[in-house]
Amino acid sequence: MTACAIEGGSAGAAATAEPEAESRTEPDPKEPGAVSGPEDYGAEPEPEGSGDPGKPAGADAPGLPGSAADEDGPEASSAVGGPAAPADGGPLPGGFTLTADGAYAARLTAAPGPPGERAWYPERWTLDGPEPYAVPLPLGQPEEPDAQVAPLADGRVLIRRRVADRQMFSLLYPTGPGTGELLLGAVECAEMTLLPPSPDGRCVYALSAGEHSSSLWLVAGGAFGPEEVARIPGRCSGGAWLDRAGRMLALDRRAPGGGPVKAVAVDLGRGAEVTPLLQIAPGSDDRLLLADADSGLLLIRSDAPGHDRLGWGVLGSCLPVRFPECLRLADATVTPFAVQPGQMLMPESCAVALRIDGAAGSWVGVWRPAGRRLHQFAAPLGWAPGAGYWSRDGVLRLPYTNGATSCGVALLDAPQDVEPSSVTGRPGDAEGGTQPSAAVSAPVVCKPVPLGQAPLHRAARSD
Repeated sequence: MTACAIEGGSAGAAATAEPEAESRTEPDPKEPGAVSGPEDYGAEPEPEGSGDPGKPAGADAPGLPGSAADEDGPEASSAVGGPAAPADGGPLPGGFTLTADGAYAARLTAAPGPPGERAWYPERWTLDGPEPYAVPLPLGQPEEPDAQVAPLADGRVLIRRRVADRQMFSLLYPTGPGTGELLLGAVECAEMTLLPPSPDGRCVYALSAGEHSSSLWLVAGGAFGPEEVARIPGRCSGGAWLDRAGRMLALDRRAPGGGPVKAVAVDLGRGAEVTPLLQIAPGSDDRLLLADADSGLLLIRSDAPGHDRLGWGVLGSCLPVRFPECLRLADATVTPFAVQPGQMLMPESCAVALRIDGAAGSWVGVWRPAGRRLHQFAAPLGWAPGAGYWSRDGVLRLPYTNGATSCGVALLDAPQDVEPSSVTGRPGDAEGGTQPSAAVSAPVVCKPVPLGQAPLHRAARSD
């Protein structure tokens, strides 16, 4: 692969699931229970077995702003992640990417029009002000629908375009009534994927995966255009940041000779040194989905229990990964997309936002490791599933757009977890639920300690 830099630029863009005992890595022969529906504000849970089994319970009840229950609004559409066709014939939402601090977001969108004739263009959202607003960033010709965009902390938007067998990179920014474009350069590569923006807000990396090796490129934030910073043996995918400095990057890697997928850590401050990160079982596929730098909480997907399960662990901990039963839903896929920041040394108390995809569409889940209970909510109408961010005080912000609102953010307070006391049998705070984990150390920039070194049969907690 080769890269060429271009100097200069041109102007031209609450029903709540009942808590169940957590399982470890041993296979659980019990079949998962039925999916309970999104939680409604002030609504009592419906009797078990009532309603349409293929539709989330409570989806037609009052929920978040812009939800399907809003009167006089357009019909619900499932649209971060993954786009879906709107019911009102509007533009097809593209992937929605946020900066690490949630100040800016960017997506590829299009004006209404017949399928196949829509003019695609980037759009930047400003989310840290008193009111969210969107700025279109079109250029002289429409973008291809497979282009990718990523926001930077200074408000500019990186765009990746594929032109034949080359990947072209530019920075877009509003300038007067038009759009300014700063050309960064190109990489000779047939396929490339942007990784989540670096926590420092300045850099964006991209991954080009091959059968025998994968290349990591710094495509924004470098001094001389796109720069290859690492060539990693094996086929890599995924991408999650482990620290606030943008130095430790986790990738999911399959070895050159085949075998299971294992998450590894790439230290960009030490010449892209690669070290193991997840080692749950020798033959299991262990992928890192999300990481929180403040608490060290890691969200993991692994088939170590016998089939793919969503689990959690703590960076630097010697305790095994746990796979909560409440995150195992029938006929639905659960994917984490945001972790509450600021919970230093308290990974069990972090609120985690989850995207739940089922036959009825996509909705929102909220869960804490200490609570061991999944709360489900109807999503705002026009929400791009998997887009959202937490405030430090536990308010989940969900960007959405629909026929009534072109740029909106729905707010959702993290629900409290209350479970019966093991002594009195009455509801009360979970014992130790808000206490720091004894196995947690302050996050530092160092070589990660592989998770799960303890034997799989060893219980992490007595409950």
